[in-house]
Amino acid sequence: MATARTANPTSVMGLNKPANGQLKGQPKPANLQSIPSAAAQQPAGPQKGSSIPQSSGGIKFGDDWKKCLQLPPKDTRMKTSDVTSTKGNEFEDYCLKRELLMGIFEMGWEKPSPVQEESIPIALSGRDILARAKNGTGKSGAYLIPLLERIDLKKDHIQAIVMVPTRELALQMSQISIQLSKHLGGVKVMATTGGTNLRDDIMRLDETVHVIIATPGRILDLVKKGVAKVDKTQMMVMDEADKLLSQDFVILIEEIISFLPKDRQILLYSATFPVSVQKFMAKHLKKPYEINLMEELTLKGITQYYAYVTERQKVHCLNTLFSRLQINQSIIFCNSTQRVELLAKKITQLGYSCFYIHAKMMQEYRNRVFHDFRNGLCRNLVCTDLFTRGIDIQAVNVVINFDFPKSAETYLHRIGRSGRFGHLGLAINLITSEDRFNLKGIEEQLVTDIKPIPSSIDKSLYVAEFHSVDPDDDGDTSDKW
Repeated sequence: MATARTANPTSVMGLNKPANGQLKGQPKPANLQSIPSAAAQQPAGPQKGSSIPQSSGGIKFGDDWKKCLQLPPKDTRMKTSDVTSTKGNEFEDYCLKRELLMGIFEMGWEKPSPVQEESIPIALSGRDILARAKNGTGKSGAYLIPLLERIDLKKDHIQAIVMVPTRELALQMSQISIQLSKHLGGVKVMATTGGTNLRDDIMRLDETVHVIIATPGRILDLVKKGVAKVDKTQMMVMDEADKLLSQDFVILIEEIISFLPKDRQILLYSATFPVSVQKFMAKHLKKPYEINLMEELTLKGITQYYAYVTERQKVHCLNTLFSRLQINQSIIFCNSTQRVELLAKKITQLGYSCFYIHAKMMQEYRNRVFHDFRNGLCRNLVCTDLFTRGIDIQAVNVVINFDFPKSAETYLHRIGRSGRFGHLGLAINLITSEDRFNLKGIEEQLVTDIKPIPSSIDKSLYVAEFHSVDPDDDGDTSDKW
């Protein structure tokens, strides 16, 4: 469904609103750490020219193929036990294709995380999976690696579908899939979402497509038109399954499944599993293998504070946080699209660079904001809960709830935008008198402790320490992140 362009909000701020969500003020020379380079934020990205062939044809038996890999700079930041408490397995232990292993290592993924250790061998066996694991602990790799391993290039039909709730997550997953499969010699990955040209998708499906990564409405439309033929699709993954099985999407999901073959494999991944997921599992999954890595609900590396303020004090408090915290990148959450735009303008007036994003923006502008923020072109992003699902931006170390969320589930997904893959992060909540009971309820539901904000926050709680590394083996240890 195409998104409508929002009308300009009130001009109280005295600024003209650009339609693309990119507001930039003059950055203040405060004690803020420079944003890492794009290479540091992306999980992968070649640094130099490579001699690696793009297909297996140039790799001969006995070659030391690892020496030819384009490895990103080694990540020497401390990681929490959420991702380090493993059985000690290696990716090579799963008998994966060498070309897929090359893509995995070039992503910077050195060893499987706990959810990947549990999930990859079971998914390769063809069994249904119900996996519950924290945000930012490697869920995407847990299903993309076995999915790509099982693609048969001799078959020219759609072999796997990955369902996601948002367009941004679809684009992110397709990029990761393309990077992982770049040495496999011809795996065709397609992202299709609402808000884009349907004709382009129809023309793309005239050619071979092995993997579709999609939002539910668009893929159902293509299936009903007979353009996306899924009667031979062997695997369907539902990422952020709790959202996909909410009232917004569940009817669409049920209809999509009706077009799949009866012997398909279904994989469900999420951080939270409400009753709707249990009902779906009982109806559609066959003896699923259950993975639960959620004994402790919130990420261990995220320190949580609250600041008790009035509504009128929020902007002043935010300004104080900007001047005192060492922010790589921050995401600031509001509860409505109008408040997102107004706050973004105010932050810009205060002199800080700021983008904003919400569901009512045109898709091309959402794509541009997401891409530019991920590449480090701006330090602060103001958004609605659109951005809480699965978005992985490694440089984000601070999340601020300008408006406190209503539910524990939303709170968990919001603060999970920092502290990605076991790294450190900081979550700060601006609490009014109306929020105090909600704060207590969320603490109890998540069995977590949200403390009053101190006058000074120890930087070691949320600023990663980087050690000297020599990724090029050239004797130069100055090329750290």
